[in-house]
Amino acid sequence: MDPRFGTSINRNGGTQLNNQRIHMLPDQKPIHNHSFPVYDPLNMYQNSHHFRGLQFDPPTTSSSPIVSSSTENELHEDCDLSDAILGYISQVLMEEDLEDKSCVLYESLDLQAAEKSFYDVLGQKYPPSPSYDEGLFSVDQFIQSPHDSSSLDNNNNAYVGESESPNGMSVSSTSKSNNVIDLLDSPEVCDKDQMMLKFNMGFQEANKFLPAGTNMLTDFNAGDCQLPTGSRVRKGTYEGDEDDQRSVKQAAIFQDATVRSNEIDLILLCSMGQGDVALRLLRNKLRTETGKDMHKDNLPKSLTKGRGKTRGKKPKSKKEVIDLRTLLVTCAQAVATDDRRNASELLKQIRQHASPFGDGNQRLAHCFANGLEARLAGTGSQIHRGLVSKKVSAADYIRAYYLYIGCSPFRKISNFASNRTIMNMAEHATRIHIIDFGILYGFQWPTFIQRISQREGGPPRIRLTGIEFPQPGFRPAETIEETGVRLKEYAKKFNVSFEYKSIAKRWENVSIEDLKIDENEFLVVNCMYRSKNLLDETVGVDSARNVVLDLIRKISPNIFIHGILNGSYNAPFFLTRFKEALFHFSALFDMLETNVPRERSERKLLEGEVFGREALNVIACEGWERIERPETYKQWHVRNLRAGFVSVPFSREIIKLAKEKVGLYHKDFMIDVDNDWLLQGWKGRIIYAMSCWKAA
Repeated sequence: MDPRFGTSINRNGGTQLNNQRIHMLPDQKPIHNHSFPVYDPLNMYQNSHHFRGLQFDPPTTSSSPIVSSSTENELHEDCDLSDAILGYISQVLMEEDLEDKSCVLYESLDLQAAEKSFYDVLGQKYPPSPSYDEGLFSVDQFIQSPHDSSSLDNNNNAYVGESESPNGMSVSSTSKSNNVIDLLDSPEVCDKDQMMLKFNMGFQEANKFLPAGTNMLTDFNAGDCQLPTGSRVRKGTYEGDEDDQRSVKQAAIFQDATVRSNEIDLILLCSMGQGDVALRLLRNKLRTETGKDMHKDNLPKSLTKGRGKTRGKKPKSKKEVIDLRTLLVTCAQAVATDDRRNASELLKQIRQHASPFGDGNQRLAHCFANGLEARLAGTGSQIHRGLVSKKVSAADYIRAYYLYIGCSPFRKISNFASNRTIMNMAEHATRIHIIDFGILYGFQWPTFIQRISQREGGPPRIRLTGIEFPQPGFRPAETIEETGVRLKEYAKKFNVSFEYKSIAKRWENVSIEDLKIDENEFLVVNCMYRSKNLLDETVGVDSARNVVLDLIRKISPNIFIHGILNGSYNAPFFLTRFKEALFHFSALFDMLETNVPRERSERKLLEGEVFGREALNVIACEGWERIERPETYKQWHVRNLRAGFVSVPFSREIIKLAKEKVGLYHKDFMIDVDNDWLLQGWKGRIIYAMSCWKAA
């Protein structure tokens, strides 16, 4: 016992501070009706004999070392303790090291003896721990004995534990209630210990929702702490300026994304050296694996399933040939006329022959059946938002992109023609500013940085502004910021002065001030295959397409490179749009079926997360929620001319090299030039087109 608690106030059943009892009055009203619920260390003890559940009876005539003797009537009239007692209590409460002292309240020995007998019969140790399941909050793990060297706080030795009664019996200071809240609300816990107990209880309750074996107790004094999920929390120190302290309060958890690796380098730097060799090997491997799939399809079923199993049985009739495209168009007609019964029956028939793991036609039918079903149910917008919000890592998209450039020349030719045009026109420029509308993962620019680093006279200073539609969620610019980090790593690798700025907002809301145009820079505007996501005149009077073209015209770039997806499925009428979309996506799925094995996971990602999501938006969404609105290259040609641009033809060298590169792929790929547009397609159908423009 601390010597400062040697004072005693004696009365029958009264309070004693030296080896005597103190009575709790949790439910009893104060004797003199002077109790204050608000904690005030200066005023709460005046005019009161009731403190945190303790009743202090007026002292008797028996003297004490501190309290002077007075009559009981005077005490009742004054309704106050003596000034000495008030001063002593205030001194104790205001002690700075109060947290170092244990605040112990003795319980009734008779009650403890009765309880102990019951626990002895049950064979349990007295006092018991609260009966909670393992892994939940347990009071015993936070209440320590005076002899325990461990502490909840390294800065003090505060504890709440067992104490001795006047008879020498061990008395537990823990509550006998089965409710943990009762323990925390009881007056036997000091203020700081009470806060610590509440904090630890909440911490343990939160741990219930974590996977088994997860340890969230980390050393927060360390600089970085590794979370079980693989994410890293960058935690600043408490010393330093205000910015460091704010970084501690607002620590963010980022996705543990790989910015660069040997695999990513081979994929994104595929135009030269080892990357070019790896791409050629991939192309040959795809041809071999695809040939095996076609050979299996041509084998008789008796050879693929084994012999002897059908002996003694009548041969089955040939499988009925189903024209899935005709069924899809017929079903779309029923959906357009709101014939739900007929549409449901046709959908059921399509589902029987469609599969996401079958051949190209079956996968196409599965994709379009999903769109028709969503439109019929009226849930197209919700499903599309779910697909857009679905998190797919950048590494998976990079691998799918690698498969795409390995099986088709579309993106490879586009990147080559765009990069070579910029390098030719900015041959003598020392500073280049590239504004990329729709940068996303920035697949085009690593090869550009690699190429321009080898320019005679040294590479120029490159400033890249990446513009992208904001992502749903709390970090709308997360993807393009990660792209900027990756591109900075490549610029550092090739010793190119590089500056990056990301803008995550709707393109029509971008202003000239956001772009920070410098007249001394060679200005390039690049927009590859993303202008289809801009809304047109059917949604609003002020078309976002015209607004963006007017913005580009105002900044007057040295070169404007425009790549578009050539499509006719932007009609306001559903059935016309459905048929055009069916023709377009049939070419893409057929291209993948011809050049990519069916078991490739990257192909499933392309068909499901890219082509499938676009098709669902075209079929099941209307109004401003339909963001897939492609137009033909002839329509875009008229728009660009109307906006004040004039076309610039590609050089003959670029056209010649592009045709040579296309010759490395399947014979059904085509490339052509029409009215200064470089056209690419599959089996005679134009899929992509690109052109160059200047302000008139």
